[in-house]
Amino acid sequence: MNPRKFLEIMKVAERLKDATRHCYTSNGRHESVAEHSWRISLMAFFLKDVFPEADMNKVIQMCLIHDLGEAFTGDIPTFEKTSTDEKVEENVLYAWVKTLPAPYNEEMLMLYKEMEERKTVEAKIYKAMDSLEALIQHNESDISTWIPLEYELNKTYAFDKVEFSEYLTALRKEILKDTLDKIASEKYD
Repeated sequence: MNPRKFLEIMKVAERLKDATRHCYTSNGRHESVAEHSWRISLMAFFLKDVFPEADMNKVIQMCLIHDLGEAFTGDIPTFEKTSTDEKVEENVLYAWVKTLPAPYNEEMLMLYKEMEERKTVEAKIYKAMDSLEALIQHNESDISTWIPLEYELNKTYAFDKVEFSEYLTALRKEILKDTLDKIASEKYD
């Protein structure tokens, strides 16, 4: 790859360091999209023994690129994002990906298609990590940062994303226990 093109790509990716998400860190600052992508990638790395049949390098690639569209649109929380928002993000992202040099453009487009269809075990793992990390982060943040709908959302969100895996279902149940403990402790503060 031409060094100038490489730097242009990194400049776009750098935007995700400043693109904040709805979630807060345990120290009370907004989490960046880049931090979220990094952690779901790390989560996938540590699950390679759980999914020996999966290409975990592909899962990690999916985790790393899944929110690149937010470099152009910013983050919209899942409970506010509309199908129109998703289409706008997809259109601007795909237009950018098509400007990338081969073979990266074809590889990324294939990964995005696989992620969207969510038929392969790799795409299912990526989507589960994406959803579970947000729940874990909410549990790690101060409950004062939660908005009212998150009390119920943290109890119910992502069970459908993990049902393909006994392990991920058990992990989701552990996250729920943390949520319930967090909510209960708020009542006693």
